[in-house]
Amino acid sequence: MMEDRALNLISDPWLPVRRRSGACDVIRPAQIVDGVADDPVVEFAWPRADLRVAAYEFLIGLVATACPPTDRRSWLGVWRRAPSVATLDDAFARIADAFWLDGPGPRFLQDHEDLSSGSEPVERLLIDAPGESTIKRNADLFVHRGQVGRLGRPAAAMALFTLQSWAPSGGAGNLTGLRGGGPLTTLVLPIEGGSLWNVIWANVPYGAPVKEEAMGTTFPWMAPTIAGKGGRDVCADVNASLLQCWWGMPRRIRLDFENIADGICDLTGSPDAVMVTGWRQRPYGPKYAGWIGMPYGAGGTVHPLTPRYRQKEGTDWLAVHPQPGGIGYRHWAGVVVESADANRLPASCVVAWRNERGRDAGLSENPRLLTAGFDMDNMKARSFVESEMPLPGTSDADRQEMLDELARQCVTAAKQVADILRSCVRDALFGKEKVSVDATGISNVQERFWMDTEGSFFAVLHGAGTSTGDDADLALKKSWLRTLGQAAMKEFDATVTLEPDTAETEARRSALARRRLGAAISGMGKEGAKIMEILDIPLPVKKKQKTTGAAS
Repeated sequence: MMEDRALNLISDPWLPVRRRSGACDVIRPAQIVDGVADDPVVEFAWPRADLRVAAYEFLIGLVATACPPTDRRSWLGVWRRAPSVATLDDAFARIADAFWLDGPGPRFLQDHEDLSSGSEPVERLLIDAPGESTIKRNADLFVHRGQVGRLGRPAAAMALFTLQSWAPSGGAGNLTGLRGGGPLTTLVLPIEGGSLWNVIWANVPYGAPVKEEAMGTTFPWMAPTIAGKGGRDVCADVNASLLQCWWGMPRRIRLDFENIADGICDLTGSPDAVMVTGWRQRPYGPKYAGWIGMPYGAGGTVHPLTPRYRQKEGTDWLAVHPQPGGIGYRHWAGVVVESADANRLPASCVVAWRNERGRDAGLSENPRLLTAGFDMDNMKARSFVESEMPLPGTSDADRQEMLDELARQCVTAAKQVADILRSCVRDALFGKEKVSVDATGISNVQERFWMDTEGSFFAVLHGAGTSTGDDADLALKKSWLRTLGQAAMKEFDATVTLEPDTAETEARRSALARRRLGAAISGMGKEGAKIMEILDIPLPVKKKQKTTGAAS
């Protein structure tokens, strides 16, 4: 059991982890490199996926704040030889005063004032917990109330960080996080089966350690709150350090602590002598403005782990948010590579890995991309979505550009075929009737199409990364078009079925829709020509029709 004293998130062990051997441990942040040569830490052991992903953000932000690489050379040096626990302890100790969770003085991610307000149930620190309105309507059908009555301080700290970092809208005055409500987090997983330190260091941006005089503008709880109502916006490089992107505090919160003999955390089952039983809040905390478009250090953007987009050139940048069903290869442009119109940009951690770090490290292992976050509907968390996919690349910069362009073409062509497939299925089943695509389940046809073609997409990119020449690229594009055509026809035939008693009108409608789909995937007609243009494949040569007639 933890001693009955204040918890410091730098100097005290509180992070649950699992080592490669399978052994579980509780460590302080600097111990992330403990045993890295023989039995390294390989994963966080939080019982919730959102806390696990947020823990990555916490440690990446901690390293970025205390001891980031200054350039490519310094990053590579540490990649080849991880620092010692003592080295990290010394670096983190400089900012330890900002990481007291309880006790006197400033408290981690809690308002500078001891707020006076009614107490909230502690479970509402969890983003997907039912809110007051849901409970009043007795609508907590899938995530029930009353599951978490008290939290140990480690779980409370991680839940608080998750809420402040990803804060969704929460009613009048309860502001969203620095990246908007429920942002998408993308992380490079550089080595299959690698250590947790490998992941942290692969995603840490270049920068400089926080200066003593910037503690108050980096950690907002170290100074009086900049109120969001009738006050100033919190702007990077104006009244806040760029490093505050890791430590945003949009909600004015104070945790309530209680000494409980033999206390057990309802979430983790771990003992703690001090439990968090509730929390208080006041509206209108710091209002963050313009952070997504700000530059971060050497060539990155705020926030370094989140992709961004804008509606058109000249409009404000916004953070990308998770989508129902997760992130897949259909989102390649904007999550892995820049979109063709430059209005969707991947996170700078992904850009740095694909353009510099992966090649500098000389890795032969296949890196992957982790994407995760809450799919939010305003204040309601519909689900926590998490997915992984390969992150192919090449050691040659010029070939990398060709590979990225091929990926854009393949994804754009797939979207074109998916839209035609959905349209043809709707025409076959309903004709000219106005129907809801979602209500009739037609959207599921597209979802299955994307799933059926995902493996082939990465096979094409792998082939492009190991072969060279225009002929090889053209062959890969033609192979991809065949894959799209086969998957589209398969989904059409599985969805549009004809029975012996099918009416003649319906059968004719289905036949025409199928013919349209077949023509498109064969490169015929306007729709087919569009697909061929996207893939830069020559149009099929039309056969000349034979003519008959008497010779004059």
